[in-house]
Amino acid sequence: MNGAQDKLKVLFASAEAAPWAKVGGLGDVAAALPAALIGTAGSALDIRLILPFHAEIKRKNPTLGYLGAFSVPNQTGVFSAELYVASLHGITTYLLDSELTNHNSPVYYGDPALDGRKYAAFSVALLEAARFLDWQPDILHANDWHTALAVYALKTLYQQDSFFKETRSLMAIHNLPFNGYGSEFAMTELGFTPGTYEDLPDWARLTPLPLGIAAADQIVTVSPQYAREIQTRDFGCGLHEYLEKHHNKLIGILNGIDTRLWDPAADPYIPFPFTAADTNGKTLNKAALQRELHLEENPDIPLLTVVSRLDHQKGFGLLFDAIPDNARKPWQLVLLGTGSQDLEARAEDLMRQYPQKIVSLLRYDEAMAHKLYAAGDLFVMPSLYEPCGLSQMIAMRYGNIPVARATGGLQDSIINYHKAPDEATGFLFTEKTPEGLVSSLNSAILTFQEKETWAKLMNNAMNKDFSWKSSAQNYWSIYQEIKSKRE
Repeated sequence: MNGAQDKLKVLFASAEAAPWAKVGGLGDVAAALPAALIGTAGSALDIRLILPFHAEIKRKNPTLGYLGAFSVPNQTGVFSAELYVASLHGITTYLLDSELTNHNSPVYYGDPALDGRKYAAFSVALLEAARFLDWQPDILHANDWHTALAVYALKTLYQQDSFFKETRSLMAIHNLPFNGYGSEFAMTELGFTPGTYEDLPDWARLTPLPLGIAAADQIVTVSPQYAREIQTRDFGCGLHEYLEKHHNKLIGILNGIDTRLWDPAADPYIPFPFTAADTNGKTLNKAALQRELHLEENPDIPLLTVVSRLDHQKGFGLLFDAIPDNARKPWQLVLLGTGSQDLEARAEDLMRQYPQKIVSLLRYDEAMAHKLYAAGDLFVMPSLYEPCGLSQMIAMRYGNIPVARATGGLQDSIINYHKAPDEATGFLFTEKTPEGLVSSLNSAILTFQEKETWAKLMNNAMNKDFSWKSSAQNYWSIYQEIKSKRE
């Protein structure tokens, strides 16, 4: 593929893309993966990103051009949409605006009906945007439930449409439990009918993500282990039988991280840069953070860190239940994040009970997040499930050794000290219990006292390659396979 006409054209559809609109890990992926794919495929690929023109993006006021207005069909006639173009990380990025898809709305309302209306309309409008541009995508790369109906639409509403006759689809699952349930009225309003896929359960026949999964030519999860887990009853959210039966079109690819943004040698947020070859700066960062947060300044006390959304999925119940029984042991804990009110209240309560050991910072603070990664000795991540996880990769890059549950991307990205001590990059436990976490933490704290062993662990972790390069190569191969099946 050398000529411009031979480029493989990919429309990458997402609800989020950092830094313009980021609520979770999806925003990081949409920002980084398209650029990494260009780095891999070069001139053979024409990949373009499309997002709703959220109010949050409007407030950031990016440099953009106005492309024009077009009509989108629905049951009652049409609705009008406007299309803008900008550049995000060097990628052509379209911003789609209309009263149905945005109208100065938040990224997510938190109301199933309102979010369903917004993203069902966006899913149809993004296809009409491609037609308006007269740019026929070879592949639609949809992400999570917010754009899944675009995949379903290709096989239903647009099945006889000659413009999309050659367009194939990839459905990326970032978090299966969030499936868009509650979108039924909006879907019906836009002309969607219930799916007729025999293997789908009845509840899924007017639910965006299951329909996108069933209609897709390829399904990708954000880690190999998560691809295996969602074929089981415990993790499959009622779709495990369908996914197991159709496992031949399911694959897992581990996400990467932006290694330029997360670089301890050149991080503008941390006072003392450091590298795997010279970690003295890490010791100085720890001392500086202990002083800043009024903790005892002592390099021999292991500093536990948490940077996370406070959500029960993240295993905070295990962590908070484990603390009282281990309060006499030598450690400090700094937690940064916001989330559910009950977990925030418990975090504040524990800080009041153990003011010399625990600091709970219940806020979003980018600079402090970088400081915690750089200063911490142990990064605690006891997730009940974790499709991929990026925090453990960032922590390892900063020599902050993860203690995590053996699930999803955590299991794929962390080499367990108890399985392979010479290659280890962290500590894993399998039980969904406070006792399982405590056992793993105690093992890590004991190992922390063995300075030579700990130095090797840090060196292993910091030298792991978590860049997007490998992931992008895998996605590029899948794109080519999808296209070859069409030809």
